[in-house]
Amino acid sequence: MTTALLVAALLMGFFGSPHCLGMCGGLVTAFGLSMKDASPAKRRALVATYHLGRLSSYALLGLIAGLIGTTVLAPLMMGNSMPRILLGLVLVFVGVTMLGAPFLNKLERFGMRFWQYLSPLRQKVFPLNTFPRALTAGLLWGFLPCGLVYGALLIAVVAHNPLNGAALMFVFGLGTIPMLVATHETVGWLRDKIGRFRLRQLNGAVMVISGLAVAVVPMVMSSMHGGHDMSNMHGDHMQMSDSEMMDMPMDADMDHSSHHMMPADDNTSHQGMDHSMHDMSDASMDMNHNEHSETMEHAQ
Repeated sequence: MTTALLVAALLMGFFGSPHCLGMCGGLVTAFGLSMKDASPAKRRALVATYHLGRLSSYALLGLIAGLIGTTVLAPLMMGNSMPRILLGLVLVFVGVTMLGAPFLNKLERFGMRFWQYLSPLRQKVFPLNTFPRALTAGLLWGFLPCGLVYGALLIAVVAHNPLNGAALMFVFGLGTIPMLVATHETVGWLRDKIGRFRLRQLNGAVMVISGLAVAVVPMVMSSMHGGHDMSNMHGDHMQMSDSEMMDMPMDADMDHSSHHMMPADDNTSHQGMDHSMHDMSDASMDMNHNEHSETMEHAQ
């Protein structure tokens, strides 16, 4: 997993935390009221403990998401470019969600049912006056329905590695901590700055652009490179054709010359045979003439 993906998860958690504060704010307030009798030092330690539990819960969910990606998706995408394309599409989807698209609202409502199912167990951790209770509260907090968490889990799925998925979700949780542990004045300042400069929307736009770059740019480059290779192959083919065209006339000339030479040899042989037959005929006539002359002389 690249460092850029971890940075994207960290920024996603940080710039998305004002949205999460609307859902988690009541829970943070309840946790704070349950620790009102603890000393300031113990209160800080308890806060760190339940956030550790929350990050551990995120990491566990990321581990499961990465395991799903490894066992279900990876065998279907071996030896092709689908992992990169899917990662790019997920980044685009999450970026559009951060821009305000309500794609994950239904998933949040489904998660709320599970959260209500955990209600009896959640009530048992109060008051948060011990570290085991604080840790348990944080572990349960990780299952609070949140569209931003679900978007991060989608990225963990396409990480195709359980450990990478766990690390990604842990880093995502780190990004949400500043907003959730800040004082009331600091929370107001952070929310004002993030809202004024539209940093959440800016981060969403960056994720959309990054996703498109991951999914589309390598395919475009591969297509251009492939076209260049085909052009070279076409050029080589043309060169071979030229060479063959140069060789073919030479062979044709040789064959044509041989064709003309063969009749010449036949005529020569035929003429030689005719001349020999003519000589033999003349010799035979001479012999007959001599025999005839001798016969005439003998008769006289």
